[in-house]
Amino acid sequence: MIPKINVAYVHADDSMRQGLEKMRSHGYTTVPVISKEGICVGTVSEGDYLWYMVENGFPDMRRLEEVGISAIINTTRNPAVTIDVSPIELYSRITECTFVPITDDRGCFVGIVTRRAVLSYFRDKLSEYIADADVGD
Repeated sequence: MIPKINVAYVHADDSMRQGLEKMRSHGYTTVPVISKEGICVGTVSEGDYLWYMVENGFPDMRRLEEVGISAIINTTRNPAVTIDVSPIELYSRITECTFVPITDDRGCFVGIVTRRAVLSYFRDKLSEYIADADVGD
């Protein structure tokens, strides 16, 4: 897991412009959205911004300072899981997205698990299995 301190995320009360600038500076296409209380409330992607701007006809970035990220949060696309999620459930969830937000028992955001980390975990497990099978021959 990548801990919260090392994860780019936005706050639900940030402006759309602040969110876009943070995503651009870090080079991410999707980031978690965190409430003031530290709760993971969803994710926001470049597509969420784009469709909001297309549907609302925003001609310039200054207008995006007036709209909060809360207007575009997607709460269903990539819901968080708790820290004790099983590897199989995590694998199932990561097939749909590039990261899974992780929360503690209170729902507070503690970090993310990336697709790369999950695939590496299962690669290592498979390698162990193959090595054990070779020893048994």
